[in-house]
Amino acid sequence: MICEHYMNNQTQPFFFPMNNVIQDYAWGSSTSIESLFGIENPSHKPQAELWMGAHPNGCSSATFNDESILLSDLINQDKASFLSSVTAETFGELPYLFKVLAAEKALSIQVHPNKQQAVDGYNKEEQAGIPLTAFNRNYKDNNHKPELVYALTDYQAMNGFRDFNESISLFKSMNLKSITHFVSAFEEQPNSMGLNVFFKNILSLSDDKKETAINELMAYAKVQCDSPLFALLIDLEIQYPNDIGLFTPLMLNVITLKPGQAMYLHACTPHAYIKGTGLEIMANSDNVLRAGLTPKYMDIDELMACTLFNVTPFDSLLMTPEVIAGGVNYPIPVDDFNFSVLEMVNALPLNTTSAEVLFAINSDMTVTHISGQTVIVKKGHSVFIPAYTGQYILTSSGKVARAYN
Repeated sequence: MICEHYMNNQTQPFFFPMNNVIQDYAWGSSTSIESLFGIENPSHKPQAELWMGAHPNGCSSATFNDESILLSDLINQDKASFLSSVTAETFGELPYLFKVLAAEKALSIQVHPNKQQAVDGYNKEEQAGIPLTAFNRNYKDNNHKPELVYALTDYQAMNGFRDFNESISLFKSMNLKSITHFVSAFEEQPNSMGLNVFFKNILSLSDDKKETAINELMAYAKVQCDSPLFALLIDLEIQYPNDIGLFTPLMLNVITLKPGQAMYLHACTPHAYIKGTGLEIMANSDNVLRAGLTPKYMDIDELMACTLFNVTPFDSLLMTPEVIAGGVNYPIPVDDFNFSVLEMVNALPLNTTSAEVLFAINSDMTVTHISGQTVIVKKGHSVFIPAYTGQYILTSSGKVARAYN
């Protein structure tokens, strides 16, 4: 074992440079990760997500003295030492997955269940004998999936429901004959219950009625193509023709984060990433309930049961970071992960109370331990730092993202 071998030789490793998996999902950009970080893409495949963590679907490798080991295997040698005893007891694994996400096309509109919904849903599907790989499987695990996204480029997304009256006004202005009765009912009940009924009615349109409604919607959008909102619909319709999710930008907040801005995505809240490159950190889960812009399975009843039909005020979407030594920290309402960005730091002392991943955003970084152990990490690469490291020193002329819990 790497850990035992080096500890026995009194050269305990404190820093493990990471070799990370790049997922080539079809919606990914073939140029963004290469242009931002210099990570070559000779095959010109989509480079959608660079995963930093111990997730089984794309586990990073950790290296020390030219020896390589899967990060999950390294951690499993001594979870209490690598993760901290508290994290090991609470989560039993590295509780977060850290990513670079580079979207050229829109991802599906999603809702993630809260923790209790995930436990109940997973147990129910296990008892029903639905295979984990089945097309109609909703719950791949029993965990929630809170997320934070930090923009590296302009990053367009949808997050949370618009003000009730704002949505009603948008739909009334279009005067789409096929759904006028739905809009009128929502106008008579402009609250969470009215939105609940309206949302389900739209998603549940039968094939012929759905096609008619979408044709009406897109005809209106093409007349209003100078409007950013309707220009977005035209772009999404090219990517996802005849998809009921084309109605959702009229119900959800549409926002473009500028580089350096961050947004949190709460459980039970519909959201979608549309275009851009950013850092994403999330709890270890694959639980996704979809509401459109996808060829994948949509379970409308389960989606409705796991969705809160509350307004998310637009001016509440951007996170307000806390100023800390060397940078900023983004306060997270869950225990699974924390996220900070440090910038232009010279010999900044940092203390580990959990397992950490540092990612060099736009410049190389150097990490040094009191033992003298030092690692230089190139831009676009990362290093795993165990909880037992204690204190280390960080130096970088650029930005460094710090994931921990």
